[in-house]
Amino acid sequence: MLSSGFWKRRSLRVPDNQRTKAAELTLRESLYPLSLVTILFFLWGFSYGLLDTLNKHFQNTLGITKTRSSGLQAAYFGAYPLASLGHAAWILRHYGYRAVFIWGLFLYGLGALLAIPSIMHHSFAGFCVCIFIIGNGLGSLETAANPYITVCGPPKFSEIRINVAQAFNGIGTVVAPVLGSYVFFTFDDQTALRNVQWVYLAIACFVFLLAGVFFLSVIPEITDADMAFQAAETHAGADDRPFHTQYRLFHAAFAQFCYTGAQVAIAGYFINYATETRPNTDSSLGSKFLAGSQAGFAVGRFGGAAMMQFIKPRKVFALFMTMCIVFSAPAITQRGNAGLSMLYLVMFFESICFPTIIALGMRGLGRHTKRGSGWIVAGVLGGACVPPLMGAAADARGTGFSMLVPLCFFVAAWTYALAVNFAPPYRSVVDAFSTTDVGLREKQREDVGAEKGGEAGGKGGVTGPEDASEDKPDVVNSEKV
Repeated sequence: MLSSGFWKRRSLRVPDNQRTKAAELTLRESLYPLSLVTILFFLWGFSYGLLDTLNKHFQNTLGITKTRSSGLQAAYFGAYPLASLGHAAWILRHYGYRAVFIWGLFLYGLGALLAIPSIMHHSFAGFCVCIFIIGNGLGSLETAANPYITVCGPPKFSEIRINVAQAFNGIGTVVAPVLGSYVFFTFDDQTALRNVQWVYLAIACFVFLLAGVFFLSVIPEITDADMAFQAAETHAGADDRPFHTQYRLFHAAFAQFCYTGAQVAIAGYFINYATETRPNTDSSLGSKFLAGSQAGFAVGRFGGAAMMQFIKPRKVFALFMTMCIVFSAPAITQRGNAGLSMLYLVMFFESICFPTIIALGMRGLGRHTKRGSGWIVAGVLGGACVPPLMGAAADARGTGFSMLVPLCFFVAAWTYALAVNFAPPYRSVVDAFSTTDVGLREKQREDVGAEKGGEAGGKGGVTGPEDASEDKPDVVNSEKV
């Protein structure tokens, strides 16, 4: 087990100028790595849902204002650009996806462990620092997991894959508020804080164990050369231009910034909205309402993924983005059950927006895929910028009126939905990937593999780093930018 071959097969460094055939994986070949990575989506969904609940919990137990409580979101999402454009991006480009998965899980576990003494000493600032470390870990995971899900398997189904995987993120956001309603709000303050410690200890143990599973697993790596091949096969050709000219990518990153900011702001102040606008609603009941809205969010992702099998993903995205605007506007003036119903509908239609922006924004990037994914994930910085704006508006005019803030950012994100549907330079690249048969030609791959005498095609045809280094005919020179 501990032979040199064992360590070689689990090497974390993969040359980016060599093709590994990972960009041609069939549905069957991609099933195991996708299942393993999907667990990560549940993890950060749980962490994100827990954060929304802790936002209100700390307002109660530590006596802080809504604006100051948004420091949790600022610390959490403010860490994402540092990871996606900094340390995680560097590891991804110089090592590979599996290395980033392990690194992100390590940071996540470290932040969870350090959170325990901060909670014991009732230090909100210390807890924000720990959340910042956790945010770096989750930002690292998102930098790798989102593009990995998108490109691991037939590109024709990338939007469906990422939405199904992100649906487990939605399940995590449901579990966390339900847990919070029973663990944080039904005990006295001291007991509740002690319960938070146990939750973070359990999180740390689980993520360290999962990091070990990723190290022991041999999953296909996807290199720049693989993505250049995929872009060439679809005739998108977008990666032929320098990185700084990839305007579609930067538009997607802008949309991600605006959309994520609006989503995080609504979820972060959902409990405040419920307790202020609906009579006889306390924080515990508000947390249950939040869990219900997050359940609608998860259902929306499964439903949206199902729709994408019959309707082009760009059209489904435009519909859902439009509905976010339509239903968030009445929430500003409506109160009671009517206002809550509007937010339920908003969160249902938010469901597919985040993952679909990632999938559409990465279309045609080719050799720029790893670098480009970092920019789109960096758009999550909106989750650090918009909640403080909404918190300030809520302190000044009430949480109901503050819904005007996410509405404005939804409108800004909507510009990308319009572009991918009505601007030909956007639409042509997106549609080129929707019609390709890369990853669907298993029989043809078996025939080609037999002719070459190789083992890359056919039933067990995914090569790892060891095989790729010996597969000389498939080496592609891919100049890095």
